[in-house]
Amino acid sequence: MPFKKLHSDIKEKLESLEFTTPTPFQTQSIPVIKSGANVYCVAPKGSGKTTTLILTTLQKLKCRAVGNAPRALVLVENKEIAMELYDAFLSYTKYTSLRVYVGYEELHNDVQKSEIAMGVDILISTPKSMNKLFLTNGVSTSDMKIFSVDDAEFLVQKSAYAAIMSITQSIRKCQYVLYSETMHPMLKRFEGHFMEFSKKVVVF
Repeated sequence: MPFKKLHSDIKEKLESLEFTTPTPFQTQSIPVIKSGANVYCVAPKGSGKTTTLILTTLQKLKCRAVGNAPRALVLVENKEIAMELYDAFLSYTKYTSLRVYVGYEELHNDVQKSEIAMGVDILISTPKSMNKLFLTNGVSTSDMKIFSVDDAEFLVQKSAYAAIMSITQSIRKCQYVLYSETMHPMLKRFEGHFMEFSKKVVVF
């Protein structure tokens, strides 16, 4: 059972949420992500992809704050999804020391830079906003451990594709996990870039 092999703080939280039985997708994907490999996670809506993203991020960071630079980056399509994911993360990190921050285009870049500099563990952002932070040295990638993309189909858009290529070139070493409902040919192209030696978890 994947949940039984997670950090004790995560197990405690899952129990309080009465979330005891993993979905088939979670049973297959969590052990592969925990192994540290780059992973394409492909499954239909409602299969538990977003919860898997949250749980494996907390597991990677051992449920505690360290340093000031982000150690986990989550890329999403737009502000609305970013805020939803931020709220979802908060429900799991409420009684931990982990610091979650959300950024998006409408929030001025200088504001984001100053707030991130105060210390962040998990950074949720949109491609355009994240790329701007990278280009203006607004975020350090030296401690980055895991980079996830929620509902990655939006990366087929030209601007988002260009942004993630730019962002990933700035990161030296990191685990990448892409979640999507379909394995779009454009997403497969990443195998020649940051998704090298990747594994695939596909659940229909």
